[in-house]
Amino acid sequence: MYFASDNAGPAHPKVLEALVAANTGYAMGYGADPIMDEVRAMVRDLFDAPQAAVYLTATGTAANAILLATLANPWDTIFCAPMAHIQEDECNAPEFYSNAKLTLVPATNAKMTPDALRAAMLAEQTRGVHGPQRGPVSITQVTEKGTVHTVAEIRALAEVAHECGSKVHLDGARFCNALVALGCSAAEMTWKSGVDVVSFGGTKNGLMGVEACVIFDPKLAWEFELRRKRGGHLFSKHRYLSAQMKAYMTDDLWHDMATAANAACQRLADGLRGYNSAELLFEPEANMIFVRLPRRDHQRLMAAGAVYYTWDGDPAVGDPDEPLTARLVTDWSMTQDGVDQFLQILRS
Repeated sequence: MYFASDNAGPAHPKVLEALVAANTGYAMGYGADPIMDEVRAMVRDLFDAPQAAVYLTATGTAANAILLATLANPWDTIFCAPMAHIQEDECNAPEFYSNAKLTLVPATNAKMTPDALRAAMLAEQTRGVHGPQRGPVSITQVTEKGTVHTVAEIRALAEVAHECGSKVHLDGARFCNALVALGCSAAEMTWKSGVDVVSFGGTKNGLMGVEACVIFDPKLAWEFELRRKRGGHLFSKHRYLSAQMKAYMTDDLWHDMATAANAACQRLADGLRGYNSAELLFEPEANMIFVRLPRRDHQRLMAAGAVYYTWDGDPAVGDPDEPLTARLVTDWSMTQDGVDQFLQILRS
């Protein structure tokens, strides 16, 4: 009953097998390994983008920060929602790598609206040399509240960004969960909707540790390469990143794992809806749930071995009737039995 994070889940056995297979003999380093050639072709095929530049990093923070640094000048501001992943969870890494600032745009259900984004963008670049210039727009998909931007919502935000002369970054740490939830293609959710660069996440979806940076305009590729190296994120034994990503892409393993994670989340959400004391704060659309439960329920669940994060206070101490917010995240390895055991404890 481990619902703390999909980061905590195991790597898929096929990924480990791929690492063992790659660990034979010698291979050129720094991305010149032959496996990376296959990966590049597979990612381009998934995104229907034959000219896209494709690079790997070991962490999502590096992927987002270096991509944004490639799009933003030091005198720019990057526009994002207040609960964007780059705002909440990356310790100012985008600011560190780009030297730009973040401008937080009001959001509903963790999603910026076109009107709010337009107002924020038009409010900048109005003071000449004395103020920040308009930089890229960053969209988190899946959002940090478990909601998913539709293709139309992404397109509408991208249109505003492009009207203002800015590019669009899609933070796709849970990209595959969103893709499965929407039932669209990777191209439809990205470049066909106006996205310029995307971090194609793997670590949260069953890889040991690798993310793909996909850049649809190859003119930006060299700057990304330089920034990745300068930032210390060009792996020398790169084949071990490549091997993971190749396993991910082979036979659509990414799709199978995201489908399993999303299905477990929906089973959990359906069970919570049938429990009178539970209040879902956002509609769970991928693999993350925010739910308010009385402290007494948290105490029973945790005593039985359930692991997850709570907000609003200490679940161990206080009024047993006080509602506290829990975040529950499912990963590819979560079983129906694990979900059902959690719900059974809650109802007992």
